[in-house]
Amino acid sequence: MRNSLLKLAQEAGKQEGAREGKAQSPAPADDVARLQATFEQQLGTLLRRNEKLEQLNNCFEAALNHLGRGLSMFDGEQRLVVCNKAYADIYVLPANMTRAGTPLAEILCYHMQRKGKKLTRAAALEWVKEHVARLQHGSPREEIQNLPDGRVIRVTYQPLSNGGWVDMQEDITAQRQSDEKIEWLARHDTLTEIPNRFHFRERLEQQFETYDPRQGFALLWMDLDRFKEVNDRLGHLVGDGLLKSVAARLKSSLRAGDVVGRLGGDEFAILQVGVDREDLADNLARRLLQNIRGTHDVYGHCLQVDASIGVALAPHHGQDPEQLFACADMALYSAKSMGRGIHAIYAPGAVTPSASPNPLRAELQDALDRGEFALHYQPIVDLHEGRVSSFEALMRSRHPSRGMIPPSEFIPIAEETRLIVRMGSWALRQACLDAKEWPDGIKVAVNLSAVQIESSNVYETVIEALEATGLPAQRLQLEITETVLMRDQARTQEVLRKLHDLGVLISLDDFGTCFATLNYLRSFPFKKLKIDRSFVRDIPEHHDCVAIVKSVADLARELNMRSVAEGVETAASLAAVRAAGYSEAQGFYFSPPVRVSGIKRAIKQCALRLAALDATTPAPKPQPRRTQK
Repeated sequence: MRNSLLKLAQEAGKQEGAREGKAQSPAPADDVARLQATFEQQLGTLLRRNEKLEQLNNCFEAALNHLGRGLSMFDGEQRLVVCNKAYADIYVLPANMTRAGTPLAEILCYHMQRKGKKLTRAAALEWVKEHVARLQHGSPREEIQNLPDGRVIRVTYQPLSNGGWVDMQEDITAQRQSDEKIEWLARHDTLTEIPNRFHFRERLEQQFETYDPRQGFALLWMDLDRFKEVNDRLGHLVGDGLLKSVAARLKSSLRAGDVVGRLGGDEFAILQVGVDREDLADNLARRLLQNIRGTHDVYGHCLQVDASIGVALAPHHGQDPEQLFACADMALYSAKSMGRGIHAIYAPGAVTPSASPNPLRAELQDALDRGEFALHYQPIVDLHEGRVSSFEALMRSRHPSRGMIPPSEFIPIAEETRLIVRMGSWALRQACLDAKEWPDGIKVAVNLSAVQIESSNVYETVIEALEATGLPAQRLQLEITETVLMRDQARTQEVLRKLHDLGVLISLDDFGTCFATLNYLRSFPFKKLKIDRSFVRDIPEHHDCVAIVKSVADLARELNMRSVAEGVETAASLAAVRAAGYSEAQGFYFSPPVRVSGIKRAIKQCALRLAALDATTPAPKPQPRRTQK
């Protein structure tokens, strides 16, 4: 090759000399040598440059094919300049469709043919023309393509100055599926797989925006009767199975367009569309109650359950979701007051019957308005430090004629009627106000019910109580029972996490009375575990209770929680829980619940009780907690 170049150079030199004059003498040999050296140097430069270009080209191809996304480039004449393997794989293009110079119109025709659709070349050219026009704005654009095999591709176009463009294809199928799953979980109850409270409220709001006033619609609010008894007797696994069975029967009882949702716990709501008469809603309520009453086969148990339903119609009973829910709630209250297992349609002035099977049900609201509720406090003693660490706030009600009413009578009614939300807010604020006057080292414990968590903004209520009373968050303890964990786990966990981050101590009360709690101990931010009083109270008569009591203390220590023994009524039971390693104890041995005026006296009495026990039995050294990694 070099000899050929030399000959060409010599020939060029001769021709140049001929043009300048035939009389000129030929180039001497040393000039030819210099010319040869120059050409060899230039040739070497070209070869090295070509080698670098080859290397860059190989690197470019490797990078292009390992990009992880499809990429293609088209010139100003809408012809393919280059594409990578991912581009060909996404659209399943053969080799002849990925060659440089292939018109985009041909690629389109082939792609549509694979989708089972025929696209003429003229139609393809028209699409390309419109596509180029959209890109002439000079800014990137994006579109979503749904391929025949179910894949979802996001395509991003970047215009080029020469009239062409670069586009990138990203397979977002998995992301879309994940987003859809998250969206579904946000709007559905994971247990029953029907719309949750948020989604149902969303559908109700949409119905108000789009409905025909001449037809209207109905809201049916349903509550299962005595569902708590199923949970307490058979466990929450069976209770959850019953809820799933009820939800399935509700869905099967509705027409297309109607919506059923789970509001929380054992409460459901039904949106019945296209209802212009009360008798249509009345018929649906009867049909729902009849279908629910049938036997439910749940994990080998044949269960029968009743329900109460409150009905309100729009626009007659409510012009917005709040009004309609309020009317349906009052109708549900009426149905429960009249004996349960029935339904009631909202009627102004007739939703609260003058006579009720349980007089206390009708009197509870008035009792709260008249201020007939009070808080009593029972001390919780720190067995290691030998002092009162906190007081548990317990609600009491004094009837004008019947005297003190046990909490076991009015609390269930308050929860059924959701009056517990208002009662709980009052108790929380009052307890914080009272605790503000106690010694700084003493906390106050307040109970939260499932209805409070599901039906109100507990987090905001706690913040308002702390701000209004000035009590530090670290001096407030909130106690929940195992039942709360089983009703709306996602919402409960969210609320408890926020309260924990605020500095409030979360305690699990009545541990050991339900099933499956161990699955949740590490999921929820508990700092204290209270064993149910029945185990401690039965220590003298049942020796196996000692093993249970000790195992709970060991479990709490392994989970880095404080353990509390409730139901300590004798010196023997106190000695037993102390020997088992419990952090704290509570019970009538120390003090019964006292009014706020008896706090100082209760503290002194607890100190005397502990001193008497120490005189006969030395206090065991506190066992170290397990260090969490």
